[in-house]
Amino acid sequence: MTNTTTRVLLGVRGMNREAGEKVAAALLALPGVSRATPDEGQIEVHYDPSHHTVMDLVRAVRSQGFLAGML
Repeated sequence: MTNTTTRVLLGVRGMNREAGEKVAAALLALPGVSRATPDEGQIEVHYDPSHHTVMDLVRAVRSQGFLAGML
């Protein structure tokens, strides 16, 4: 069995770069998330789909107080 990493780009309404670091930290705390790179209004996430779905990632962003969805 091989480890596959999936990339998803999430749009995050109202997120600036400073808040992006907080959101990235919340995502990186999830098992299977290997990278979370924030930018103005979006965040690129690399994750193992055997651990999480995209909705799990969106919920982690929402737990930080932002609306999010796939781009």
